[in-house]
Amino acid sequence: MIINKILKYSVYLCLAVSILAIIWWLMKDPTSRFTESLPGLDKRGVSDTVSENIEIGKIFETNALQYKEMSESWPRFRGERLDNISVSPIRLKEKFGPKGADIRWTIPLGEGHSGAAIYKGLVYVLDYNEKEKADLLRCFSLTEGKELWKRGYHVTIKRNHGMSRTIPSITEKYILTMGPRCHVMCLDRASGNFRWGIDVAKEYSVEIPFWYTGQCPLIDNDIAVIATGGKALMIGVSCETGKKLWETPNPDGWKMSHSSIIPFTFEGRKMFVYSAIGGMVGIAADGPDAGKVLWKTPAWNHSVVAPSPVCMPDGKIFITAGYGAGAMLLQLKGNGVNFTIEVVQQYLPRFGLASEQQTPVFWQGHLFGILPKDAGTLRNQFVCVDPADCKKMIWTSGQTARFGLGPYFIADNKFFILDDEGTLTILKPSTSKYIQLDQIKVIKDGADAWAPMAIANGYLVLRDSKTMVCINMNL
Repeated sequence: MIINKILKYSVYLCLAVSILAIIWWLMKDPTSRFTESLPGLDKRGVSDTVSENIEIGKIFETNALQYKEMSESWPRFRGERLDNISVSPIRLKEKFGPKGADIRWTIPLGEGHSGAAIYKGLVYVLDYNEKEKADLLRCFSLTEGKELWKRGYHVTIKRNHGMSRTIPSITEKYILTMGPRCHVMCLDRASGNFRWGIDVAKEYSVEIPFWYTGQCPLIDNDIAVIATGGKALMIGVSCETGKKLWETPNPDGWKMSHSSIIPFTFEGRKMFVYSAIGGMVGIAADGPDAGKVLWKTPAWNHSVVAPSPVCMPDGKIFITAGYGAGAMLLQLKGNGVNFTIEVVQQYLPRFGLASEQQTPVFWQGHLFGILPKDAGTLRNQFVCVDPADCKKMIWTSGQTARFGLGPYFIADNKFFILDDEGTLTILKPSTSKYIQLDQIKVIKDGADAWAPMAIANGYLVLRDSKTMVCINMNL
């Protein structure tokens, strides 16, 4: 009898202890000792502190001199019109057939994400050579992949999710580059001869962005336009002489982001639209007040901003970023002299169109983009929205068609999308449904294929973190 009572009380005691343990477990915060994963906390995004005397343009080597000159160009980030849409009449393949992709050449590169620019038969890419410890602008023939020359400078870069990140800006006369540590270099396009250079970080007391700069420099009417942060917000420099033409004050202390400057003409006034770390701004692009702030908004302030603003004809401006930032739609109003800007929509990534790295494409009144990894069940899907309501999806690519952080653009009325592992997908652009035409692996063992693509005369140039490939897409 006594034994039964002891057993009975033992059961009650065990049950009580179990209940208390469950309550403690439910109330306990297992992440109380965790630190939120934010850019820079791992010290991988902290700027190099190496004190160096950088001689910009010092290195110059020539190789092959002959190449096939061609008619078309993709001369900068997002192409001629900075909209990621080719207007070439050349017909392109929509299916690869049994022989697969017609790969013309493959070239190893230093680890990074710098995309190519193409100018009349020449391919330019800003590479980083770890062995030489140098930023090198390399020039290749488009049809054969022969290296003609390279120009650069010695600089210490540590591997930091890759090294190179930017795309040159090219005109008939000039080439403008911006290296990982914010060294700007201007060259003669035809010869590669050095014109001038600026150490932006040193001269303007700039904090180099996490994982190095991703800003693609801009040439506008023979003026080099660079967003600096630090002592100035933006500068305009003569490509011919290297003389500073204007500097935009930076009283709010906004910092350089990974985003690139986008020219935009609205109500007869041309401006440069830029999304800094601190807010978005529109700066006069020409006239006696070039460099003057026309409007700004402090409503967009995130630690990592990579996509560039998408400026639409009716004055709407869409901006997005990763790391939980989501997106914001603004409405610009003005009369050509005075401007105002107001927020129309602002939301987290799971509630509408957003992007972590690539800039969405505006086509036929609609926005297209790849959702970030924190977009919930729609993560990494390619989607279409109407800017009247960026929170409402018109269509999505579906659970079996996800694309990571890869680039995309339109040519010959087709969307070309490259996923993280080097698989190229061709879509038929549509504002009503997702229409996939073909898909093929174009980079063997591809990894981190994030660099924007370029196309000219039907030759598509793309890369992953270590390899650049040229594909003949002509019918």
